[in-house]
Amino acid sequence: MSILKIDIHTHILPENIPNWKEKFGYGGFIQLDHYKPCCAKMLRDDGKFFRDIEENCWSPETRIHECNQHQVNVQVLSTVPIMFSYWTKPDDCLSVSQFLNDHIANIVQQYPTKFIGLGTVPMQAPDLAIKELERCKKIGLVGVQIGSNVNQENLGDAKFADFFAACEELEMAVFVHPWEMLGEQHMQKYWLPWLVGMPAEVSRAISSLIFSGTLERLPKLRIAFAHGGGSFPSTIGRIDHGFHARPDLCAIDNNVSPKNYLTKIYYDSLVHEPMMLDYLVKLVGADRVALGTDYPFPLGELEPGKLIESMNYNDSVKERLLSGTALEWLNLDRNKFL
Repeated sequence: MSILKIDIHTHILPENIPNWKEKFGYGGFIQLDHYKPCCAKMLRDDGKFFRDIEENCWSPETRIHECNQHQVNVQVLSTVPIMFSYWTKPDDCLSVSQFLNDHIANIVQQYPTKFIGLGTVPMQAPDLAIKELERCKKIGLVGVQIGSNVNQENLGDAKFADFFAACEELEMAVFVHPWEMLGEQHMQKYWLPWLVGMPAEVSRAISSLIFSGTLERLPKLRIAFAHGGGSFPSTIGRIDHGFHARPDLCAIDNNVSPKNYLTKIYYDSLVHEPMMLDYLVKLVGADRVALGTDYPFPLGELEPGKLIESMNYNDSVKERLLSGTALEWLNLDRNKFL
């Protein structure tokens, strides 16, 4: 019997994006230039190039075809992080979020056994974020994807406390993805924001949520972090040592050791290295790690599930990594997808 395979980390865009600059009266938004069949350029509306994308970034049918090639049964859909739009006026960000969320919800409704949806919300205005979170649940999304910071404010900031409490109360899963990397402007060469900044950003988000006491106050919050938790798992010894060495600096809002939270959060499997995956599984347990690939982008795992399947794990562990943990995090029944 083949093992169910659920990819919790995939990104999607609508094929056509409104002219937000024209609607809102200021620029900085992403537009798509469909310059040839099955391909488009993501551009800021000032014409600045961001990245090339292909049809699999917007076509659910193309995604299903590629999933079938790699025996992926289900993709969890979330927007491309540049679309978070936290920098915009809150009401404008709400409009962008609603457009993106309706798009994902429609795909999920069309292909309910192939896709699961996560929404995006205007985190710069937590009251609006909570309202859109509630709407996301009503339209069939099972959680939200948020950035690792909000205009450089840490997720553990008190202003976001009610939002995370609402996620717990509504039983909506949270997926934290790195974006607007700290120090990005100082390391533009060599793609360092993506190679170095992103792992640090995820660790920043996890540490902030721990030290602030957010995770301690919300034990039922189902929260997952992209890229295997970034640099957090590999530096937990240093983080925990610092917590105990300087409690006057680290333990001022939460006196519980950071190591206590290793097995209370979820991680995707996108670590690229067998030794690192094995370390992560041994550190937090297979029941905390879920397949995630960053599809359809080149920095992701290009053959979904290949790393997990290559490991010397028994079928039970592999099944947990490929789908069991995802189902638990998303609070879904596997029978829905069989």
